[in-house]
Amino acid sequence: MLRRQALTTGLTGLTGLAGLAVACAVALTAAPAATAKSTPGDSRTDCPRLSTTPKWYGDNREQLQRMIDEQGPCAGDHDGQRPVAAFDWDNTVVKNDVSDATLAWMLKHDKILQPRSWKSTNKWLTDDAHRALTRACGTSVPAGRPLPTSTDTGCTDEILDVYLDEETSDGKAAFAGEWNHRRTVPGYVWLTQLFAGHSPAALTAFAREARTQALAAPVGSEQKVGTHTMAGYVRYYDQQRDLIGTLQKAGFDVWIVSASAEPIVRAWAPGAGIAGDRLIGVRNVVEDGRLTHGVQGCGDVKDDTGGEVLTYMDGKRCWLNKVVYGVKGAEAFRLQDPEHRIAFGAGDAETDVTFVDDATAGHLAVNRNKTELMCRAYDNADGRWLVNPMFIEPKPRQKTPYPCATEGYMNSDGVAGPMRRADGSVVPDQKDRVA
Repeated sequence: MLRRQALTTGLTGLTGLAGLAVACAVALTAAPAATAKSTPGDSRTDCPRLSTTPKWYGDNREQLQRMIDEQGPCAGDHDGQRPVAAFDWDNTVVKNDVSDATLAWMLKHDKILQPRSWKSTNKWLTDDAHRALTRACGTSVPAGRPLPTSTDTGCTDEILDVYLDEETSDGKAAFAGEWNHRRTVPGYVWLTQLFAGHSPAALTAFAREARTQALAAPVGSEQKVGTHTMAGYVRYYDQQRDLIGTLQKAGFDVWIVSASAEPIVRAWAPGAGIAGDRLIGVRNVVEDGRLTHGVQGCGDVKDDTGGEVLTYMDGKRCWLNKVVYGVKGAEAFRLQDPEHRIAFGAGDAETDVTFVDDATAGHLAVNRNKTELMCRAYDNADGRWLVNPMFIEPKPRQKTPYPCATEGYMNSDGVAGPMRRADGSVVPDQKDRVA
Protein backbone atom coordinates (compact mmCIF):
# COMPACT_ATOMS: atom_id res chain seq x y z
CA MET A 1 0.00 0.00 0.00
CA LEU A 2 1.68 3.20 -1.17
CA ARG A 3 1.37 6.45 0.73
CA ARG A 4 2.65 9.71 -0.78
CA GLN A 5 4.98 11.34 1.74
CA ALA A 6 6.41 14.64 0.50
CA LEU A 7 9.23 15.94 2.66
CA THR A 8 8.48 19.58 3.25
CA THR A 9 9.95 22.38 5.27
CA GLY A 10 6.59 22.91 6.90
CA LEU A 11 7.82 22.12 10.43
CA THR A 12 10.85 24.34 10.46
CA GLY A 13 11.00 25.50 14.07
CA LEU A 14 12.03 23.12 16.81
CA THR A 15 9.77 24.80 19.30
CA GLY A 16 7.62 26.49 16.69
CA LEU A 17 8.99 29.96 17.42
CA ALA A 18 10.49 30.93 14.08
CA GLY A 19 10.54 30.35 10.39
CA LEU A 20 6.87 30.72 9.51
CA ALA A 21 7.55 33.16 6.69
CA VAL A 22 9.70 30.67 4.79
CA ALA A 23 8.16 27.44 6.03
CA CYS A 24 6.29 26.57 2.90
CA ALA A 25 8.45 28.34 0.34
CA VAL A 26 10.47 25.20 -0.45
CA ALA A 27 9.43 21.53 -0.60
CA LEU A 28 12.23 19.00 -0.28
CA THR A 29 10.59 15.98 -1.83
CA ALA A 30 11.32 12.30 -1.89
CA ALA A 31 8.08 11.89 -3.86
CA PRO A 32 6.26 14.37 -6.11
CA ALA A 33 4.75 17.15 -4.03
CA ALA A 34 1.31 18.57 -4.66
CA THR A 35 1.11 22.28 -5.35
CA ALA A 36 -0.47 24.16 -2.47
CA LYS A 37 -2.77 26.99 -3.52
CA SER A 38 -1.48 29.39 -0.92
CA THR A 39 0.96 32.22 -0.76
CA PRO A 40 4.23 31.76 1.13
CA GLY A 41 3.65 32.02 4.86
CA ASP A 42 -0.10 31.48 4.63
CA SER A 43 -2.07 28.33 5.47
CA ARG A 44 -4.80 26.98 3.25
CA THR A 45 -8.17 28.27 4.40
CA ASP A 46 -10.08 25.49 2.62
CA CYS A 47 -8.37 22.69 4.59
CA PRO A 48 -9.75 21.49 7.95
CA ARG A 49 -8.53 23.80 10.70
CA LEU A 50 -7.12 23.02 14.12
CA SER A 51 -9.08 24.68 16.89
CA THR A 52 -7.56 27.80 18.41
CA THR A 53 -8.61 26.41 21.79
CA PRO A 54 -7.22 24.60 23.67
CA LYS A 55 -3.79 26.16 23.46
CA TRP A 56 -0.57 24.65 22.16
CA TYR A 57 2.92 25.70 23.19
CA GLY A 58 4.36 28.60 21.22
CA ASP A 59 3.31 28.39 17.58
CA ASN A 60 3.11 24.59 17.47
CA ARG A 61 -0.50 24.78 16.35
CA GLU A 62 0.45 26.93 13.36
CA GLN A 63 3.30 24.61 12.45
CA LEU A 64 1.02 21.57 12.67
CA GLN A 65 -1.59 23.34 10.56
CA ARG A 66 1.01 24.04 7.89
CA MET A 67 2.00 20.37 7.81
CA ILE A 68 -1.68 19.38 7.47
CA ASP A 69 -2.20 21.89 4.67
CA GLU A 70 0.85 20.72 2.73
CA GLN A 71 0.51 16.97 3.30
CA GLY A 72 -3.25 16.45 3.30
CA PRO A 73 -5.15 15.54 0.14
CA CYS A 74 -6.82 18.95 0.19
CA ALA A 75 -3.43 20.32 -0.92
CA GLY A 76 -3.65 18.54 -4.26
CA ASP A 77 -4.08 15.26 -6.11
CA HIS A 78 -2.78 12.30 -4.10
CA ASP A 79 -3.96 9.60 -6.52
CA GLY A 80 -6.05 8.14 -3.72
CA GLN A 81 -3.01 7.56 -1.53
CA ARG A 82 -3.54 9.03 1.91
CA PRO A 83 -0.68 10.19 4.15
CA VAL A 84 -0.42 8.22 7.38
CA ALA A 85 -0.22 9.68 10.89
CA ALA A 86 0.66 7.49 13.88
CA PHE A 87 0.29 8.29 17.57
CA ASP A 88 1.48 6.53 20.69
CA TRP A 89 -1.33 6.29 23.24
CA ASP A 90 -0.32 6.49 26.92
CA ASN A 91 0.85 10.00 27.86
CA THR A 92 0.68 11.03 24.20
CA VAL A 93 -3.07 11.01 23.50
CA VAL A 94 -4.08 10.62 27.16
CA LYS A 95 -2.51 11.65 30.44
CA ASN A 96 -1.34 8.60 32.45
CA ASP A 97 -1.31 4.93 31.54
CA VAL A 98 -4.46 2.99 30.63
CA SER A 99 -2.77 -0.39 31.23
CA ASP A 100 -1.87 0.66 34.76
CA ALA A 101 -5.42 1.88 35.31
CA THR A 102 -6.82 -1.44 34.08
CA LEU A 103 -4.43 -3.51 36.17
CA ALA A 104 -5.35 -1.49 39.27
CA TRP A 105 -9.06 -2.05 38.60
CA MET A 106 -8.54 -5.78 38.04
CA LEU A 107 -6.55 -6.17 41.24
CA LYS A 108 -9.28 -4.39 43.18
CA HIS A 109 -11.96 -6.62 41.63
CA ASP A 110 -10.29 -10.06 41.77
CA LYS A 111 -9.82 -10.40 38.02
CA ILE A 112 -6.24 -11.73 37.92
CA LEU A 113 -6.34 -15.50 37.46
CA GLN A 114 -4.05 -17.94 39.24
CA PRO A 115 -1.48 -19.25 36.73
CA ARG A 116 -0.45 -22.87 36.49
CA SER A 117 2.92 -21.65 37.73
CA TRP A 118 4.25 -18.12 38.03
CA LYS A 119 7.42 -19.31 36.32
CA SER A 120 5.35 -20.32 33.28
CA THR A 121 4.02 -16.80 32.78
CA ASN A 122 7.24 -15.25 31.44
CA LYS A 123 10.51 -16.79 30.29
CA TRP A 124 12.59 -14.01 31.86
CA LEU A 125 10.92 -14.24 35.30
CA THR A 126 13.54 -15.26 37.86
CA ASP A 127 13.31 -18.13 40.29
CA ASP A 128 13.33 -15.53 43.08
CA ALA A 129 10.28 -13.82 41.59
CA HIS A 130 8.53 -17.17 41.08
CA ARG A 131 9.09 -18.07 44.72
CA ALA A 132 8.05 -14.64 45.98
CA LEU A 133 4.81 -14.63 43.98
CA THR A 134 4.01 -18.21 44.97
CA ARG A 135 4.63 -17.41 48.61
CA ALA A 136 2.59 -14.19 48.53
CA CYS A 137 -0.38 -15.44 46.48
CA GLY A 138 -0.42 -19.02 47.73
CA THR A 139 -1.41 -22.24 46.01
CA SER A 140 -4.87 -22.83 47.47
CA VAL A 141 -6.63 -21.11 44.55
CA PRO A 142 -6.80 -23.54 41.59
CA ALA A 143 -5.14 -22.54 38.32
CA GLY A 144 -7.47 -20.45 36.19
CA ARG A 145 -9.52 -19.18 39.13
CA PRO A 146 -9.49 -15.57 40.42
CA LEU A 147 -6.92 -14.59 43.04
CA PRO A 148 -8.47 -12.64 45.99
CA THR A 149 -6.33 -9.58 45.36
CA SER A 150 -9.00 -7.17 46.58
CA THR A 151 -8.37 -8.42 50.11
CA ASP A 152 -5.02 -10.18 49.89
CA THR A 153 -2.68 -7.21 50.17
CA GLY A 154 0.44 -9.36 50.18
CA CYS A 155 -0.39 -10.92 46.80
CA THR A 156 -1.34 -7.56 45.29
CA ASP A 157 1.84 -5.93 46.55
CA GLU A 158 4.08 -8.68 45.20
CA ILE A 159 2.48 -8.47 41.76
CA LEU A 160 2.97 -4.70 41.72
CA ASP A 161 6.55 -4.94 43.03
CA VAL A 162 7.45 -7.28 40.17
CA TYR A 163 5.66 -5.19 37.55
CA LEU A 164 6.44 -1.63 38.68
CA ASP A 165 9.89 -2.08 40.22
CA GLU A 166 11.07 -5.24 38.42
CA GLU A 167 12.06 -6.52 41.86
CA THR A 168 10.56 -8.76 44.49
CA SER A 169 9.37 -7.25 47.76
CA ASP A 170 12.71 -8.19 49.31
CA GLY A 171 14.69 -6.47 46.56
CA LYS A 172 15.72 -9.38 44.32
CA ALA A 173 15.69 -9.07 40.54
CA ALA A 174 12.38 -10.13 39.03
CA PHE A 175 13.64 -10.58 35.45
CA ALA A 176 16.95 -11.83 34.10
CA GLY A 177 18.50 -13.11 30.90
CA GLU A 178 19.07 -11.62 27.48
CA TRP A 179 16.68 -9.70 25.27
CA ASN A 180 16.85 -7.06 22.57
CA HIS A 181 16.43 -3.81 24.48
CA ARG A 182 15.18 -2.02 21.38
CA ARG A 183 12.37 -4.51 20.85
CA THR A 184 10.98 -5.55 24.20
CA VAL A 185 10.89 -5.10 27.99
CA PRO A 186 10.18 -8.21 30.11
CA GLY A 187 8.04 -6.25 32.58
CA TYR A 188 5.87 -4.89 29.76
CA VAL A 189 5.42 -8.42 28.44
CA TRP A 190 4.58 -9.76 31.88
CA LEU A 191 1.83 -7.19 32.33
CA THR A 192 0.02 -8.49 29.25
CA GLN A 193 0.62 -12.05 30.45
CA LEU A 194 -1.19 -11.26 33.71
CA PHE A 195 -4.36 -10.95 31.62
CA ALA A 196 -4.11 -14.55 30.37
CA GLY A 197 -7.23 -16.69 30.73
CA HIS A 198 -9.66 -13.91 29.86
CA SER A 199 -11.14 -13.36 26.44
CA PRO A 200 -10.08 -10.22 24.58
CA ALA A 201 -13.66 -8.95 24.91
CA ALA A 202 -13.58 -9.47 28.69
CA LEU A 203 -10.33 -7.52 28.99
CA THR A 204 -11.85 -4.70 26.96
CA ALA A 205 -14.86 -4.73 29.30
CA PHE A 206 -12.56 -4.48 32.35
CA ALA A 207 -10.74 -1.58 30.67
CA ARG A 208 -14.06 0.19 30.11
CA GLU A 209 -14.84 -0.11 33.83
CA ALA A 210 -11.41 1.29 34.65
CA ARG A 211 -11.95 4.06 32.11
CA THR A 212 -15.20 5.15 33.74
CA GLN A 213 -13.50 5.29 37.13
CA ALA A 214 -10.37 7.06 35.86
CA LEU A 215 -12.27 9.73 33.93
CA ALA A 216 -14.47 10.46 36.96
CA ALA A 217 -11.52 10.88 39.33
CA PRO A 218 -10.17 14.41 39.82
CA VAL A 219 -7.05 15.47 37.94
CA GLY A 220 -4.05 14.84 40.16
CA SER A 221 -5.77 12.18 42.24
CA GLU A 222 -4.09 8.94 43.32
CA GLN A 223 -5.37 5.56 44.42
CA LYS A 224 -4.19 2.89 46.82
CA VAL A 225 -3.74 -0.56 45.34
CA GLY A 226 -2.56 -2.89 48.05
CA THR A 227 -0.13 -0.62 49.86
CA HIS A 228 1.08 0.94 46.59
CA THR A 229 0.12 4.40 45.42
CA MET A 230 -0.80 4.65 41.74
CA ALA A 231 -2.24 7.36 39.55
CA GLY A 232 -5.98 7.57 40.10
CA TYR A 233 -7.07 9.43 36.99
CA VAL A 234 -6.71 9.47 33.21
CA ARG A 235 -7.67 12.30 30.86
CA TYR A 236 -7.78 12.68 27.10
CA TYR A 237 -5.65 15.54 25.89
CA ASP A 238 -8.03 17.97 24.17
CA GLN A 239 -5.23 19.17 21.88
CA GLN A 240 -4.51 15.65 20.66
CA ARG A 241 -8.17 14.79 20.12
CA ASP A 242 -8.53 17.94 18.04
CA LEU A 243 -5.34 17.13 16.11
CA ILE A 244 -6.47 13.58 15.40
CA GLY A 245 -9.90 14.74 14.24
CA THR A 246 -8.43 17.46 12.04
CA LEU A 247 -5.97 15.05 10.46
CA GLN A 248 -8.79 12.65 9.69
CA LYS A 249 -10.92 15.39 8.13
CA ALA A 250 -7.90 16.45 6.07
CA GLY A 251 -7.64 12.95 4.63
CA PHE A 252 -4.90 11.43 6.78
CA ASP A 253 -5.06 7.75 7.70
CA VAL A 254 -4.61 7.96 11.49
CA TRP A 255 -3.32 5.01 13.53
CA ILE A 256 -2.56 4.29 17.17
CA VAL A 257 0.54 2.18 17.96
CA SER A 258 0.78 1.44 21.67
CA ALA A 259 2.82 -0.70 24.05
CA SER A 260 -0.39 -1.37 25.98
CA ALA A 261 -2.39 -4.53 25.36
CA GLU A 262 -4.56 -3.94 22.31
CA PRO A 263 -7.86 -5.00 23.97
CA ILE A 264 -7.27 -2.30 26.60
CA VAL A 265 -6.62 0.47 24.08
CA ARG A 266 -9.75 -0.69 22.25
CA ALA A 267 -11.82 0.50 25.23
CA TRP A 268 -10.30 3.98 25.07
CA ALA A 269 -9.74 4.67 21.38
CA PRO A 270 -13.31 5.68 20.44
CA GLY A 271 -13.00 8.63 22.81
CA ALA A 272 -10.31 10.01 20.50
CA GLY A 273 -12.17 9.14 17.31
CA ILE A 274 -10.00 6.11 16.45
CA ALA A 275 -11.73 3.10 14.91
CA GLY A 276 -10.91 -0.42 16.05
CA ASP A 277 -9.24 -1.32 12.76
CA ARG A 278 -6.70 1.46 13.25
CA LEU A 279 -5.23 0.11 16.50
CA ILE A 280 -1.93 -1.67 16.99
CA GLY A 281 -1.11 -2.76 20.53
CA VAL A 282 0.51 -5.77 22.16
CA ARG A 283 -1.28 -8.77 20.68
CA ASN A 284 -1.25 -11.87 22.82
CA VAL A 285 -1.84 -15.22 21.16
CA VAL A 286 -5.49 -16.28 21.55
CA GLU A 287 -6.42 -19.94 21.95
CA ASP A 288 -9.95 -21.22 22.39
CA GLY A 289 -11.10 -17.62 22.59
CA ARG A 290 -8.84 -16.71 25.51
CA LEU A 291 -5.63 -14.74 25.87
CA THR A 292 -2.52 -16.83 26.51
CA HIS A 293 0.98 -16.04 27.73
CA GLY A 294 2.12 -16.14 24.11
CA VAL A 295 2.75 -12.90 22.21
CA GLN A 296 2.36 -12.42 18.47
CA GLY A 297 5.62 -11.77 16.69
CA CYS A 298 6.65 -9.31 14.00
CA GLY A 299 9.18 -9.34 11.18
CA ASP A 300 11.24 -12.52 11.35
CA VAL A 301 10.28 -13.06 15.02
CA LYS A 302 7.65 -15.74 15.40
CA ASP A 303 4.87 -15.88 17.99
CA ASP A 304 6.45 -16.93 21.28
CA THR A 305 5.88 -17.21 25.00
CA GLY A 306 8.47 -14.59 25.82
CA GLY A 307 7.44 -11.61 23.78
CA GLU A 308 10.76 -11.11 21.95
CA VAL A 309 9.24 -8.18 20.07
CA LEU A 310 6.54 -5.84 21.35
CA THR A 311 5.15 -2.58 20.05
CA TYR A 312 8.18 -0.99 21.70
CA MET A 313 10.97 1.10 20.12
CA ASP A 314 12.09 -0.69 16.94
CA GLY A 315 9.14 -3.04 17.43
CA LYS A 316 6.74 -0.16 16.80
CA ARG A 317 8.39 0.46 13.44
CA CYS A 318 8.10 -3.25 12.65
CA TRP A 319 4.41 -3.40 13.51
CA LEU A 320 3.58 -0.25 11.53
CA ASN A 321 5.49 -1.60 8.54
CA LYS A 322 3.75 -4.96 8.88
CA VAL A 323 0.18 -3.81 9.44
CA VAL A 324 -0.01 -0.52 7.56
CA TYR A 325 2.37 -1.16 4.67
CA GLY A 326 2.36 -4.96 4.39
CA VAL A 327 6.14 -5.33 4.78
CA LYS A 328 7.08 -8.93 5.56
CA GLY A 329 9.97 -10.68 7.26
CA ALA A 330 13.08 -9.05 8.69
CA GLU A 331 12.61 -6.14 6.27
CA ALA A 332 9.84 -4.86 8.58
CA PHE A 333 12.47 -3.82 11.13
CA ARG A 334 14.28 -1.63 8.59
CA LEU A 335 13.70 1.99 7.67
CA GLN A 336 11.56 2.05 4.54
CA ASP A 337 11.63 4.40 1.56
CA PRO A 338 9.59 7.62 1.99
CA GLU A 339 6.66 6.17 0.03
CA HIS A 340 6.28 3.51 2.72
CA ARG A 341 6.72 5.62 5.83
CA ILE A 342 4.35 7.62 7.97
CA ALA A 343 4.06 11.33 7.30
CA PHE A 344 3.54 12.33 10.94
CA GLY A 345 4.38 10.68 14.26
CA ALA A 346 3.74 11.64 17.89
CA GLY A 347 5.11 10.14 21.09
CA ASP A 348 6.37 10.87 24.59
CA ALA A 349 9.08 8.35 25.47
CA GLU A 350 11.89 6.05 24.34
CA THR A 351 9.33 3.46 23.31
CA ASP A 352 8.20 5.84 20.55
CA VAL A 353 11.47 7.27 19.28
CA THR A 354 11.99 5.00 16.26
CA PHE A 355 8.61 5.38 14.60
CA VAL A 356 8.33 9.10 15.41
CA ASP A 357 11.78 9.69 13.90
CA ASP A 358 10.75 7.70 10.79
CA ALA A 359 8.05 10.27 9.93
CA THR A 360 8.78 12.21 6.75
CA ALA A 361 6.86 15.45 7.32
CA GLY A 362 6.53 16.04 11.05
CA HIS A 363 7.48 14.70 14.48
CA LEU A 364 5.81 15.72 17.76
CA ALA A 365 7.53 15.00 21.07
CA VAL A 366 5.43 15.41 24.21
CA ASN A 367 8.12 16.29 26.75
CA ARG A 368 8.32 13.80 29.60
CA ASN A 369 12.07 14.27 30.02
CA LYS A 370 12.87 10.97 28.27
CA THR A 371 16.45 11.09 27.07
CA GLU A 372 16.49 9.36 23.68
CA LEU A 373 13.31 11.00 22.41
CA MET A 374 14.31 14.46 23.60
CA CYS A 375 17.82 14.13 22.15
CA ARG A 376 16.27 13.44 18.74
CA ALA A 377 13.73 16.22 19.15
CA TYR A 378 16.12 18.94 20.28
CA ASP A 379 18.77 17.97 17.74
CA ASN A 380 16.02 18.48 15.13
CA ALA A 381 18.18 17.09 12.34
CA ASP A 382 15.55 17.47 9.61
CA GLY A 383 13.98 20.69 10.88
CA ARG A 384 10.58 19.04 11.33
CA TRP A 385 10.51 18.29 15.07
CA LEU A 386 8.11 20.04 17.45
CA VAL A 387 8.36 19.80 21.23
CA ASN A 388 5.34 20.40 23.45
CA PRO A 389 5.14 20.23 27.25
CA MET A 390 2.73 17.67 28.67
CA PHE A 391 -0.72 19.18 28.26
CA ILE A 392 -1.74 18.30 31.84
CA GLU A 393 0.66 18.56 34.78
CA PRO A 394 3.74 19.28 32.64
CA LYS A 395 7.09 18.20 34.00
CA PRO A 396 9.56 20.90 35.07
CA ARG A 397 12.44 21.73 32.79
CA GLN A 398 15.33 19.32 33.27
CA LYS A 399 18.21 21.19 34.89
CA THR A 400 21.09 19.21 33.40
CA PRO A 401 21.49 18.64 29.65
CA TYR A 402 20.40 15.33 28.17
CA PRO A 403 23.58 13.19 27.78
CA CYS A 404 23.05 12.64 24.05
CA ALA A 405 26.76 12.44 23.18
CA THR A 406 27.50 9.65 25.67
CA GLU A 407 24.25 7.94 26.71
CA GLY A 408 21.64 9.16 24.25
CA TYR A 409 21.03 5.88 22.45
CA MET A 410 20.01 2.52 23.92
CA ASN A 411 21.82 -0.30 22.16
CA SER A 412 20.17 -3.67 21.69
CA ASP A 413 22.33 -5.18 24.46
CA GLY A 414 21.01 -2.67 26.98
CA VAL A 415 24.17 -0.55 27.13
CA ALA A 416 23.62 3.15 26.45
CA GLY A 417 25.95 4.86 23.98
CA PRO A 418 26.27 8.00 21.87
CA MET A 419 23.34 9.06 19.72
CA ARG A 420 24.27 9.46 16.08
CA ARG A 421 22.65 11.17 13.13
CA ALA A 422 22.09 9.46 9.79
CA ASP A 423 25.50 10.70 8.60
CA GLY A 424 27.24 9.13 11.62
CA SER A 425 27.98 12.36 13.46
CA VAL A 426 27.38 12.39 17.21
CA VAL A 427 24.49 14.40 18.58
CA PRO A 428 25.80 16.84 21.21
CA ASP A 429 24.23 17.05 24.64
CA GLN A 430 20.96 19.00 24.52
CA LYS A 431 19.48 21.43 27.01
CA ASP A 432 15.84 21.05 27.94
CA ARG A 433 14.27 24.16 26.44
CA VAL A 434 10.52 23.45 26.33
CA ALA A 435 8.66 22.92 29.57
